[in-house]
Amino acid sequence: MCHVCCGLTAQGPHAYLLISARMSNSHPLRPYTAIGEIDHVHILSENVGALINGEEYSDVTFIVDKMRFPAHRVILAARCQYFRALLYGGMKESQPEAEIVLQDTTAEAFSMLMKYIYTGRASLRDEREEVLLDFLSLAHKYGFPELEDSTSEYLCTILKTQNVCMIYDVASLYSLSKLCATCCTFMDRNAQEVLSSDGYLSLSKGALLAIVRRDSFAAPEKDIFQSLIRWCRQNPKENHAEIMAAVRLPLMSLTELLNVVRPSALLSPDSILDAIKVRSESRDMDLNYRGMLIPEENIATMKYGAQVVKGELKSALLDGDTQNYDLDHGFSRHPIEDDCRSGLEIKLGQPSIINHVRLLLWDQDSRSYSYYIEVSMDELDWIRVIDHSQYYCRSWQKLYFPARVCRYVRIVGTHNTVNKVFHLVAFECMFTQKTFTLEKGLIVPTENVATIAEAASVIEGVSRSRNALLNGDTKNYDWDSGYTCHQLGSGAIVIQLAQPYMIGSVRLLLWDCDDRSYSYYIEVSINQQQWTMVADRTKVPCRSWQTITFDRHPTCFIRIVGTHNTANEVFHCVHFECPTQALSHKEDNNKEGPSSEQSLPAQQGIPIALRAPNASSMHTLTDQSIQGQPPQ
Repeated sequence: MCHVCCGLTAQGPHAYLLISARMSNSHPLRPYTAIGEIDHVHILSENVGALINGEEYSDVTFIVDKMRFPAHRVILAARCQYFRALLYGGMKESQPEAEIVLQDTTAEAFSMLMKYIYTGRASLRDEREEVLLDFLSLAHKYGFPELEDSTSEYLCTILKTQNVCMIYDVASLYSLSKLCATCCTFMDRNAQEVLSSDGYLSLSKGALLAIVRRDSFAAPEKDIFQSLIRWCRQNPKENHAEIMAAVRLPLMSLTELLNVVRPSALLSPDSILDAIKVRSESRDMDLNYRGMLIPEENIATMKYGAQVVKGELKSALLDGDTQNYDLDHGFSRHPIEDDCRSGLEIKLGQPSIINHVRLLLWDQDSRSYSYYIEVSMDELDWIRVIDHSQYYCRSWQKLYFPARVCRYVRIVGTHNTVNKVFHLVAFECMFTQKTFTLEKGLIVPTENVATIAEAASVIEGVSRSRNALLNGDTKNYDWDSGYTCHQLGSGAIVIQLAQPYMIGSVRLLLWDCDDRSYSYYIEVSINQQQWTMVADRTKVPCRSWQTITFDRHPTCFIRIVGTHNTANEVFHCVHFECPTQALSHKEDNNKEGPSSEQSLPAQQGIPIALRAPNASSMHTLTDQSIQGQPPQ
């Protein structure tokens, strides 16, 4: 016996069987299977596949392009509902040795389908696009959704200017949404090349109109118009008026309207005059511009040709560094003036569709800023998309607005609580497909925005650790830590959100390690000067979890003011969130409401009712400035 075998048997018969199984599974043609499971699907595929196009045992014949394909009814019926109904449905095709002529496909594509039916395999890599599209058509017609998906995925990888129109036409015909979207994205980003391609002229009318009506099909309107003229000449039987209605004539210059559109005779003089009237009387930003669409990617980068054209210390704004900034470097700025003539202006690499902007305001101390954002196509007509000129904002700003086509973005600071300079560390803009709700121009959040991750902070109150109120920990608190507090009759707990939101609910966890109860009220503000009361629980005993809903208000600051504690003269709050989120497991075990009372076992140690927070170890959250002079 060899040394290897001796080594195996010495470990016992089970070890030998285990290693033998692993060795047998290591065969390159066999997939790995668990012990006791046999998987010979590859053998089945090879054996059934050997029957393809064989006369032996065949009982039906398909004729495609005069080529004969002998087949086996039971295999076809087992693999496809369409063939099951065709071959066993009592029609003439059900007769023995029937011959079935198939139209509207090619022998090459049908041969690929038969191989897939018999073996579960298909090779797409070396086939021409026309054959692949016929193959896709058969997969759709005969009801093979997995094959349809796999073929569509492969077609997405081989898109090019010469074939994208042909592939899109088929994809739109069969409502293949993923393939359609990929084709549209490719055509949007290569619009002028697509307009010049031969495939463009062979598009169906429906596919053609779907393409050129897209705001993101960002070719010059003159080029679109001329390409539609070529298409109309190629398709003389179509309704040319409907095709030409897709042209956005007001986007063309007067010279183009008179020297290009008018000589074509495809549009009436009244249509041209109407376009001139719209162009001359409308605001520039009201015109239906086209723009590049690059979803979920920051386009305010050098990669996409963006540049800062106005402001001081321009180089820092688009460098992508959001970590390395201090009093002296890492930010761009402009002086804050009463007439708002100054600002930071970014020129995008090309007209683009955006609906989302992210800013990082300089945040190395407790200052707040106010600002607004405008967009333009020509630097003359500006549309304000964000107006936070009356709100106090800090750190990261995540801003949303209805989608706009623009070439220029301008950020104008209107206030700084420390000095007369607006400082911006980073700027990003993009188009997002994330859903959002706006009310009076402000986000109505669904997720908790009173978190450290969302740049919220506790600016007034006492705690052993900064922002303990917002860290999301609702379990680890006791007599000494895990809460924020203030002395009754003086001060309050104040939370600043990073930016204004429309807030209609909040939730608190009052300290509940004994049976005490509290009273309190809550106010909201946009600037810490005017406050609006949204909850008054000064007349009822409250404990543990508190859920409060109210009419939505623009909110930058939330102030929680304790008015009574049945145990001592301090108001203690463990957790705060807005808007209210779903209950956690621990919270489910506690009743909610202003007067909910639940007896808890006494904790070991000195009752908190008999002691005050240790001033030497507690952190007062009213001084968040850093050392040194503020940035200028």
